[in-house]
Amino acid sequence: MTDVLAVAEHRRGDLRDVSYEMISAGSELADATGGDLHLAVISGDVDAFAEDLNREGADVIHTVDHGEEFNHNVYAQALEQMVDELDPQYVLAPNSVNGMDYAPAVAEAKDLPLVTDAVALAENGSLEVTREQYGGKVETTIDVEEDNAAVTIRPAEWPKAEGTGDADVQAFDADIDEDAIGSTVTGFEEVAGGDVDISEADFLVSIGRGIEEEENIPLIEALVEATDATLSSSRPIVDNGWLPKNRQVGQSGKVVTPDVYIAIGISGAVQHVAGMKGADTIVAINTDPNAPIYDIADFGIQQDLFDVVPQLIEEFGGDVPDV
Repeated sequence: MTDVLAVAEHRRGDLRDVSYEMISAGSELADATGGDLHLAVISGDVDAFAEDLNREGADVIHTVDHGEEFNHNVYAQALEQMVDELDPQYVLAPNSVNGMDYAPAVAEAKDLPLVTDAVALAENGSLEVTREQYGGKVETTIDVEEDNAAVTIRPAEWPKAEGTGDADVQAFDADIDEDAIGSTVTGFEEVAGGDVDISEADFLVSIGRGIEEEENIPLIEALVEATDATLSSSRPIVDNGWLPKNRQVGQSGKVVTPDVYIAIGISGAVQHVAGMKGADTIVAINTDPNAPIYDIADFGIQQDLFDVVPQLIEEFGGDVPDV
C-alpha cells in the first residue's frame, strides 16, 4: 500500500521528456514511503518504451499493448484496473493535455483526491504537494489528509531519470471494453503556424520585449540560422502578432527543456521562467543587471542585444542582415 504508480507519456512514437521526469518524481516519493515505483506504459511500442524507461528508480514497469496513440477510454480503463490490482498509495500522471484528460476520470472512479500541477512533493506521514499560484508568484503547500491520492506533475520540475535500471518488465493483462471506446485517433494535424514543436528543440533562441519592433526579428533569425537553433519567444512577442502562438515559451505557452536556451531581451517574468527553467544551459542577453532572468542564467551578457547578436552571428559564420 506504500507503492507509487506513475504513468509514462508518448506521442507519435516517441516518449515525452516528462516520462523520464515522472521516474524521478515517483522514485523520490516511493523512497519516502518505503515502497516501490511502478511505471505504467500504455499503447504504442510498449516493449521499446519499457526498455528505454528502464532507468534508475523504476522497480516495475507494466505494459498495456493496446492501440498506438493516446485514447482516453483505454488509459482510464487500464489505469483503473492497475489501481485495483496494485493498490498503490499514490498515482502520478503528467500535468499535460493527456494527463489532465484521464487523471480526473481515474481519480473519480477510484475515489481518490486529485491535486494538479505539482512542482514539489514530500511525504511526512501524509502527502504534501507544493503548487504555484498567481502566475508563480506564490507557492502553496497542500496537506493531503487521505491515505491515497492522485497527483499530476508539472513537466520540467524534476530532472530526467538517468542510468540503467533493473526494473521488472511485466505485461499487464488489461481487460479493455472495446464497446466503451468512443473515439479513435486517425491522424495528426498541426495548428496554424505549426511548422515546429519548440518543446522538442535542443537549442532555442528566444526573444522578448527587448527586440523593440517586428522589423528587428530578421536579425535574430540570422542568429538562429547560423547556430542551427529554433526560434521561440516570450508572450509579448506573440501578443503583438510578431510570432505565432506555437513559438511561445511559458505558463500560457509551452514548457521547454533544451540543451541550450538563449534569452535575448527577455526580463524573466515568473510566467516565462516557469516554461524554460528546465533548460540545461541558460544564456541571458539583457542590459538590465537586475533583470530576473539573471537569477537562473548560467551565463549573462549585460550589453545591448543589437551589439551582441551581430557579433555572435559572425562568430558562427553567418551573415548579419541590415535591420
